[in-house]
Amino acid sequence: MRRQLNTTLATIAVLVLAFAGLALLTACGDSREETVTAPANERPNILLILVDDMGWSDLGSFGGEIETPALDAIAENGLRFTQFHTTAKCYPSRAALLAGIYPEQVGLADSPFGRFDNGVTIAEALGQAGYRTFMVGKHHATDNPVDRGFDRYVGLRDGASNHFNPSTVARPGEPEPARKKGRANDGRWWCFDHDCVKGYLPDDPDFYTTDFYTAQAIEFLEETAASDAPFFLYIAYQAPHDPLHAWPDDIERYLDRYRAGFEPIASARFERMRESGLIDDSFARSEPTFRDWEALSDEEREDAVLRMAVYAAMTDRIDQNLAKLFAHLRDDGDFNNTLILFTSDNGASAERVFEVDSDEEIGVEHPVGTVGRWASLGGDWANVSNTPFRQFKNSSYEGGAASPLIAHWPDGIADPGRVVHDNAHLIDVFPTLLAVSGAAYPENDLDGPAPPLEGIDLSPILEAGAAPARTSPVFNRWQRGRSVRTERWKLVSWAEDGQTPEDGTWELYDMSVDKTELNDVAKVHQDVVAELAAEYEAWLARVRPE
Repeated sequence: MRRQLNTTLATIAVLVLAFAGLALLTACGDSREETVTAPANERPNILLILVDDMGWSDLGSFGGEIETPALDAIAENGLRFTQFHTTAKCYPSRAALLAGIYPEQVGLADSPFGRFDNGVTIAEALGQAGYRTFMVGKHHATDNPVDRGFDRYVGLRDGASNHFNPSTVARPGEPEPARKKGRANDGRWWCFDHDCVKGYLPDDPDFYTTDFYTAQAIEFLEETAASDAPFFLYIAYQAPHDPLHAWPDDIERYLDRYRAGFEPIASARFERMRESGLIDDSFARSEPTFRDWEALSDEEREDAVLRMAVYAAMTDRIDQNLAKLFAHLRDDGDFNNTLILFTSDNGASAERVFEVDSDEEIGVEHPVGTVGRWASLGGDWANVSNTPFRQFKNSSYEGGAASPLIAHWPDGIADPGRVVHDNAHLIDVFPTLLAVSGAAYPENDLDGPAPPLEGIDLSPILEAGAAPARTSPVFNRWQRGRSVRTERWKLVSWAEDGQTPEDGTWELYDMSVDKTELNDVAKVHQDVVAELAAEYEAWLARVRPE
């Protein structure tokens, strides 16, 4: 085996312990226009990149110390969006992204064990306009993307899986691959076009999801080399979602970087954001929630160092692979006329995965980072990764709902290098891609008239024009949280454990001066609270009728 994974990582773990130290009109407008007649080669290719559970400040271009030169370069020569939002959870975000409507309308608001039962997908619209459509990576629903507009699909149709070995069978010389129990105990669903298998066992002993997805994406792009048709490639990496798995040589480069602890890393990230012009005074740093580094035992500090090193290595590896993908586009002469959008499905995660009826992680007898162990980042580093925001994945506060968005398109973006503070959301991606491609929104979905898209066309921002105006707020409802967002205001609540989102008490934040939600002005602006709360109730009744 090219990399002696378990032996090497076990050695690293011992050493660590030893050395203590991302044009439709609007959702309410008539979007069903004729497909444009521009030649295919004048329309942009589209590369949509989604990562999983990555924190707002992890990339170098967003303040992070993790080495992400490929993404930093497209950020420098493109646009950085600081107010781009998700649903704060994996599968609802993916549904909203692909369908351009709320997950409540798609049928994927409450469980990933459902299918797209309403709406159309970006791939269906672009395919009808002459695009070759490809998807690689995580889907997180029960339908197959090739049945919803994609010409080709390879990847994890299901939820989280082992990055080294998604099966239930140990390969020679390795322990049994760590996996979640319950529905995933007998393996996750993987699809290779129309052929799907539960518990996919890779033949390649050096299989790693990030590497595999990139190689498959490049293979798909090679299929378009002799064609004049533009392509739409959606690549959805699993990383850096747990389990924390990375190659030993990537991990080793980060082992010493996190020995200073949580506060120095978070503080340095915040200062780099300010110095780079990414944020202004409206982004005050929220109160840290991580533990006191000095109060931790040597063993706890070394465990924390290793976890963050593996997480950083996973993010670094994404960037290494994107460098290969971007190089392929350059070599084919496609780079300048490819709109690249990069984002995450939610903020960094504080979730932990344990054995059934246990407070121990799965495979605790194996080192963090290896195939036999399901380790998670934890709340301390997730708080650092989401700097300067509050909370984490699942929360409707910015730490869960805000994700970095990078847009890059040399042939289509005016005045590159700008930082964009306009309120944007996953539901805006579909209408934006219709606008830049000239594709028409289909009149029908699988069951009848297609619902109108809920988002707005962001392409005027790419052209350095005025920000588009929304005709209604953006709404979110997940787990115990809910929110209503306008350009200025954010109404948000978080209910107690065991309650519904509607049981929470509304808080109000003026996002023009308080993007990190530190000063609740609900009592001062009760009229705004009443207006936005009424909008939320009307929205909920519309998308989630009793």
